Amino acid sequence: MYDYFEVRKVLCVGPLRVVRDVWPEEIRKWDHLRGLRVSVAIGTEAERLAALRKPADVYCINRENVQWLVYESGVPFDYDMLVLDELSSFKDHRTKRFKALMSVRPKVKRIVGLTGTPAANGLMNLWAEYRLLDMGARLGRFIGRYREAYFEPDRRNAQVIFSYKPLPYAEEEIYRKISDITVSMKSTDYLQMPELLTVDHQVSLSAEERVQYDTMKRELVLTLPEGEITAANAAVLSGKLCQMANGAIYDAVGVTYLHDRKLDMLEDLVEAALGKPVLVAYWFKHDLDRITERLRKLHMPFTRLDDAVSIRRWNNGDFPIAVIHPGSAGHGLNLQAGGSSLIWFCVPWSLELYQQTNARLWRQGQKARTVVVHHIVATGTIDEQIIQALGKKDATQSALIDAVKAQITITR
Repeated sequence: MYDYFEVRKVLCVGPLRVVRDVWPEEIRKWDHLRGLRVSVAIGTEAERLAALRKPADVYCINRENVQWLVYESGVPFDYDMLVLDELSSFKDHRTKRFKALMSVRPKVKRIVGLTGTPAANGLMNLWAEYRLLDMGARLGRFIGRYREAYFEPDRRNAQVIFSYKPLPYAEEEIYRKISDITVSMKSTDYLQMPELLTVDHQVSLSAEERVQYDTMKRELVLTLPEGEITAANAAVLSGKLCQMANGAIYDAVGVTYLHDRKLDMLEDLVEAALGKPVLVAYWFKHDLDRITERLRKLHMPFTRLDDAVSIRRWNNGDFPIAVIHPGSAGHGLNLQAGGSSLIWFCVPWSLELYQQTNARLWRQGQKARTVVVHHIVATGTIDEQIIQALGKKDATQSALIDAVKAQITITR
């Protein structure tokens, strides 16, 4: 911008908290960037419009407002450089945000996409991401032709195709085509990263709890239609079994509480930390309620990481325990100053959310020599299939359906 004058006005698009908290703070950290004027366009419509009209070098906006910016704001889209933080959030070509950006993409002469998980759910995701980057020059302009060239139907029922699998040559050929505009860098190769240690902590259900789990599994299986399992049905079964492994389940009335096995293990792990800060990741709302209730009984100070104030206080060391949901804080946040231990109360199916949440602590700037990731796993439950799928880096819809099929086979 000021050395080579290649660009004059930059738009950065990313997750809300990253746009609001991370980008402005990072620019202030680096000496060579301190001269840049940054305007963050978030908040009410009036606040966003004021930020977009303010003279600046870099404008930041959250991805949820991309459609508004392009179609409704009335502000000319005259940015000559575009930075997409967490490019993987544009992996679906059917979304409004993707279509909005594509409509103004010809106006942008320089574009950069940043992501740690470009194909977390398979090679199919790459098409939309590179369609934005090169307007279809490498992987084609149409998703149908990309699918025909590199994939074949996998799971199907009559004429309905549920999923595709890559052809034998697809991965190598796709990587070859995109290699000239792609830079792939592992943090462990270029940065002084702390050691990452992963530990599984097993908890066992009682005989009565095991009967409840098996009964629920059998009844859910029996309600599934014969033949191919759809993703919706697989997700229902998977979600119910995950909840039961955690110790509570949603029913028609509210929540039925089953056991405290994981809560007891969580308490042991927190006490074993001896006052060192611990980050706890949950998945279901009733998990959060039960975790916070247990921490209150133990008189352990904690906070929920759900806004800029709580994140700042965590990084300042004001709380020994913080509770986080990977769906709302899995991308871009800098949490490494607050601690080096993460406890997964419930490990998600999503490889992307799992890796990104771990990366909140295991990242550059972490002062501890070792980052420890704890998994609380109920033995003999679907927890074990999730851990296995993540270990194979295949936490996709296909892995979920395969696990459900395994449960049905066992049940029958």
